[in-house]
Amino acid sequence: MKHITPQQIDHFRREGYLSPLAAMSEAEARAFRDRMEDCEREFGPLKIGEYASKSHLLFPWVDEITRNQRLLDAVEDLIGEDILIYTLTLWIKNAGDGKLVDWHQDASYFGLEPKEQVTAWVALSESSVESGCVRVIPRSHLDGVYRHSIREGSANHMLPRRQAVDTRVDETRAVRMLLRPGQFSLHHTLAIHGSEPNMADDRRIGVGISFISTRVRFTGKTRLTGMLVRGTDRYGHFDPERRPQRNCAPDQVSYHAKVMKNYFGSKKELNLANAE
Repeated sequence: MKHITPQQIDHFRREGYLSPLAAMSEAEARAFRDRMEDCEREFGPLKIGEYASKSHLLFPWVDEITRNQRLLDAVEDLIGEDILIYTLTLWIKNAGDGKLVDWHQDASYFGLEPKEQVTAWVALSESSVESGCVRVIPRSHLDGVYRHSIREGSANHMLPRRQAVDTRVDETRAVRMLLRPGQFSLHHTLAIHGSEPNMADDRRIGVGISFISTRVRFTGKTRLTGMLVRGTDRYGHFDPERRPQRNCAPDQVSYHAKVMKNYFGSKKELNLANAE
């Protein structure tokens, strides 16, 4: 084991999540946050579906986070040594903005087989009850893919498709994954999870990284890209992605736009857990 214990691995397999784990110091997390906020001042708000999606293709500081050794050691303990990033999202909730993430499963709209994807959620600010930390339903990953529907009429839903499980979720079972800056959580691709609005005085900032084994493939017809962050890709299911050299270099912005159009367009090929 590189970073997590056999008992922690058993917990992840049994419960579908693991939290908290340490990636870096609070000072290091603060430095990454400062770099992010410098980018906001220079390039404008980082929005999901735009620069907050697959941000590791645009910003060297995001690329650095994805290659954190403690983070990758923990992921390797769960899915093996050959690791790709499938996608990445900056989850930014400003104080009092009402943004939320409804109950959902990542597997419902990722289109991956086998379902060996794990999401790491890295906190750059405190992720508390008040700030709307991620909540997870233990053992929900053992029940397969739930039917999802699209939630219309709410601008506060942060997921691009605004999908949510149709099944009524027993929220009394939910576990809040509280994180200090520099800590991270892990959850299984089938784990039902979500988060509430930020009622704290500070922003809630997290980097959600979807890691997959290189043996995982996309089930649609579109050829997608992935970033190799550890090991070797012996399968070639994804085209390799380019690392950024500086923030939003013009050629990298053009490349990011092409990758994002391809990525979001591919979702139309999938039966996303029977979402309507």
